[in-house]
Amino acid sequence: MIRKALIASAFLIAACSSAQVQERAVFPAEADLPGPDQGVYPSMMRMTGNVIGADGETIGAVNMLSGPKGTLIEVAIDPAGLTPGWHGLHLHQVGSCDDLGVFKLSGGHVGKVEGGHGLLNPKGPEGGDLPNIFAGADGAARYEAVSALFEMIDLADDDGAALIIHDGRDDHLTQPIGGAGARVACAVIL
Repeated sequence: MIRKALIASAFLIAACSSAQVQERAVFPAEADLPGPDQGVYPSMMRMTGNVIGADGETIGAVNMLSGPKGTLIEVAIDPAGLTPGWHGLHLHQVGSCDDLGVFKLSGGHVGKVEGGHGLLNPKGPEGGDLPNIFAGADGAARYEAVSALFEMIDLADDDGAALIIHDGRDDHLTQPIGGAGARVACAVIL
């Protein structure tokens, strides 16, 4: 009886494996994928960085990937990395986090517009304005957003760029930073 069950299981596994191979075969080969001739352009630029807290310790990571209609931004913050709740998140003009705990060397927002800060601002938004990030009760956070407000190539200029996380929530309208408060975390984006 056990032998028949083992043979039946082996047959079932072989049948499933065969079906999986057949499913994979329907995907086009890389050479057959659409390309520029069909109006499809592959993402060509990727930037990353380690997010550091006020004490200079790494608390997470940022990953950015350019696409044809904007840039995908992913942020992962480790447990105890942030205080629980909402935090403003912005791209800044200079890739420096050297002034720990203050992070002012990162300059102003990418694409600064006088009086134009905020995703809800009719005079803006600025290129570095992003939706807020939420940290759970354990201080960890996960974030994914797409922005078409900036060109990723502009972040890779001579002085680089930084991702800044603020102490409080950005209301996306109040000048100059949506009432988000102090800069509590920073990542140089390379």
